[in-house]
Amino acid sequence: MNLHLNNAHRELFKRSTRLLASLLLLLLTIALSACSPNGDQAKQKATAPNNHELIFVTHNGPTTYYMNGDNEFSGIEYDLATLFIKDFAPEYQIKFLVVNSISDVIPTLLKGKAHIAAANLTVTHLRQQLVQFSKPYQETQQQLVYNSEVGDKPKNITAITDRKIAVPAGTSFAERLSQIQEKEPSLHWHALKQTNSETLLDEVASGVLDFTVADSYLVAIMQNYYPNLEVAMSLGKPESIAWALPKNADPTLVKKVNEFFDKIHKDGTLRNLMDRYYGNSKRLNTLDISNFLKLTNSLLPKYKNLFKQAQEITGIDWRLLAAVSYRESHWDTFSTSPTNVRGLMMLTEGTADLMGVTDRLDPKQSIPAGAKYIVKMIETIPERIPEPDRTYMALAAYNIGYAHVEDARVLAKRLKLNPDSWADVKKTLVMLNNPEYYVDAKYGYASGGAPVIFVESIRSYQRILERYQPSHNPDFNNFKIARAD
Repeated sequence: MNLHLNNAHRELFKRSTRLLASLLLLLLTIALSACSPNGDQAKQKATAPNNHELIFVTHNGPTTYYMNGDNEFSGIEYDLATLFIKDFAPEYQIKFLVVNSISDVIPTLLKGKAHIAAANLTVTHLRQQLVQFSKPYQETQQQLVYNSEVGDKPKNITAITDRKIAVPAGTSFAERLSQIQEKEPSLHWHALKQTNSETLLDEVASGVLDFTVADSYLVAIMQNYYPNLEVAMSLGKPESIAWALPKNADPTLVKKVNEFFDKIHKDGTLRNLMDRYYGNSKRLNTLDISNFLKLTNSLLPKYKNLFKQAQEITGIDWRLLAAVSYRESHWDTFSTSPTNVRGLMMLTEGTADLMGVTDRLDPKQSIPAGAKYIVKMIETIPERIPEPDRTYMALAAYNIGYAHVEDARVLAKRLKLNPDSWADVKKTLVMLNNPEYYVDAKYGYASGGAPVIFVESIRSYQRILERYQPSHNPDFNNFKIARAD
């Protein structure tokens, strides 16, 4: 009899929980609908672009929309939206509406302020009640992340019920934790506004936060410069990422969006974009080193003399130049990115013109031009900064632009760190993705993790070359030579 009553209580609790969840969903839907111009989403006319302008709502981030080192807009969502307009809607002018956080994206869409949400949105049950999604273009897995230097890997969810857990508000992570909480009522967590996954992963790495939940591809990127970040477990099944449109969107626009994603799936455009943004997100591992050593024996001999000649011109150790070239192109002279960056040193058209290069695919032009451009970056960095820090900052500038490096140095000084130390500046570079810091930066948001990964991987490659390849000692040397330490 007691067993029967306990089961009945449990079933009643489950039904009550489901009812509460349904009520919360209804309230959220009503609240969001009330934000629309007419106060009733169902009565709105189909949302169609007016004045030949198509508006995309998005938010700043390394997977959405940001300013790159050449002071150009970038991000996979930016590239996708631009390609869509170019190939499927050339009659429209593109406009981006940037909101403060992901939690503002769908409400902005439902208010009629934008036609498409291109904001790295995962397709979830709750969101499907509010908007319609395009065909998905990416898959991700939610992962629970912890600091391996602070604690042991938890065996299950029950083991973390008394720990400090936080995720950004309005995300699929919050939805997933709510679902888990139905089965594990003792699980406690916080949904924080005005933050993002990068910031929370930084807090986990710093020991401020015990756990957070993030998408697998972002975790892989962050692990490159936070080696103590480890995945405790995957949460739920993989999820799809797609664009979102209002329920009442123009059917013609919806059809064009889906045709666009079909096309880029088939012609390889999407694969190239994924490789551009996520292809080098893994931390340097045994396989990376093995491939590097293999190409050191097969490809490097073809260009070794050119790297040595570039050292004679610039004074930069040829092994550092070779490491930069490998990081940029894997010593593939025909390497070309989706943005038309080309050659062994992956020069942009602007850099090639600046350095007098007429053929970026010609190693005899590409290598010395890349070396001279690194020197130009070194000369831009204040002379008081000692080597190798000055060269490391120059390499970061080579990757993301000097403006963002200077922002990181200013921030380092403000935080009472050493702006002349690469060890401190690389910490603040990463912080430029956090609204708390980039809103006050002169050049705004930066995907600061990218140059950190760039520089640190080059240091690793240079270290390997210094072990297996002899130095080159020309008769003159007018520059200090940076060495991996």
